[in-house]
Amino acid sequence: MGKLKLSDRQLHALVESIKLGEEIKPSQQAKRKVFERYRIDGWENSKLTGIFYSIQRRLGLIDEIIQELVGVSPLILDPWLRAALRVAVEIAVFRNPNEKTLQHLRGLAQFLSRKTHPFTGYYYYDVLPKIINYVPKLDSPEKRLKWEYLFPEWFIRKIRTIIGPETEDLLRALNSTLPLSVRVNMLKADVEQVEAFLKRKSIRFERSERVNTVIRILDPFNPGVLLNRGWVIAQEEAPALASLVLSPKPGETVVDLAAAPGGKTSHMAELMNNEGKIYAFDVDDVRIKRMKEVLKRMGVEIAEIIRADGRKAPEILGREVADKVMLDAPCTSDGTIAKNPELRWRLREKNIPKVVKLQKELLQSAWELLKPGGKMLYSTCSLLVEENEEVVKWFLERNENAKLVPLRGPYDEGLLPGTMRAWPHRHGTIGFFYALIEKED
Repeated sequence: MGKLKLSDRQLHALVESIKLGEEIKPSQQAKRKVFERYRIDGWENSKLTGIFYSIQRRLGLIDEIIQELVGVSPLILDPWLRAALRVAVEIAVFRNPNEKTLQHLRGLAQFLSRKTHPFTGYYYYDVLPKIINYVPKLDSPEKRLKWEYLFPEWFIRKIRTIIGPETEDLLRALNSTLPLSVRVNMLKADVEQVEAFLKRKSIRFERSERVNTVIRILDPFNPGVLLNRGWVIAQEEAPALASLVLSPKPGETVVDLAAAPGGKTSHMAELMNNEGKIYAFDVDDVRIKRMKEVLKRMGVEIAEIIRADGRKAPEILGREVADKVMLDAPCTSDGTIAKNPELRWRLREKNIPKVVKLQKELLQSAWELLKPGGKMLYSTCSLLVEENEEVVKWFLERNENAKLVPLRGPYDEGLLPGTMRAWPHRHGTIGFFYALIEKED
């Protein structure tokens, strides 16, 4: 492979798009805007877009290198300087630039001086030789894996304690790109109808073996038409299975304690054949707005949306009112990294206890809502034991009449017998955890 060649103009476009990407979300909008201004298109667009996304994927690691070299967190630096240093680390440390490109990297000092303050340019110029000569110290297995797979060391350490020799397989799976999955809405269509539509468009697909209403779309495809008709909803196989595990029946009263954006609420309404009642709780206005649109489009008639914290649900609805409770609990969401790659560097070990506290409080609320003989599902899209098996153990120990209903597939048994886990590297879906709990009479 030849050495990387980048011009001044291309480097300027990259720095500006990385800076603007901090202000505009999603960051690809920022990239598009800047690239249009610099008239970057064709092969040039493809090359620079690859570098832009590589910086986003490596961001936490790049920032660690900057902090090691300058002695302070890059987050407190001038935004232009931060963007330029990030681009310089990506080019000089992770790629193989030719001599001309290294000269252009030095030239970024003048660009920065024009954009912000002369001292910023001088500072960048002083730091750049350290970046060009940087050699990482990969003196532990976690550091080596961090460089290879781009995950925080603490996360790698936790995964190794859970799954040992399969750690690299799991990290590799989290770095892979999953195809778009949609779940067919049986209130408005059937699987054969959707498959016939895709065949007419010459789109390759496969039906999930574990959830027979989930279709994986294997070619680039915008499902807008299918979504607008209410025939499908974008949903991965593992979360789609959650509603099947809880298995609400027509005529039952169901509470969904963290419902937005409505994937599981709509699925449960479908399983109930729009007969009975679903109380859907959430606190986020933007997500609730989206949920209203989803439920309307999907033809759901039995859901009542309640804008309130799920922990207040027993006060609002009363105690022992529900036949079934769905608690797909707020979590670190690390199991979804294949779908949300930028999430990896937002994971914070120190935030786990706060998340676990919320999960326990919601679980206790779910229990208060449940009628004797009723069942609740506790699920997360986390891989971490603290948010999964340990929360369930804690709950079972404090509630004598709580009984774990053993789950026997289609995924693997969790680390607590009777629970279940979907593993990205074993099952080709996002990471997911399930525990079905019954309230004995």
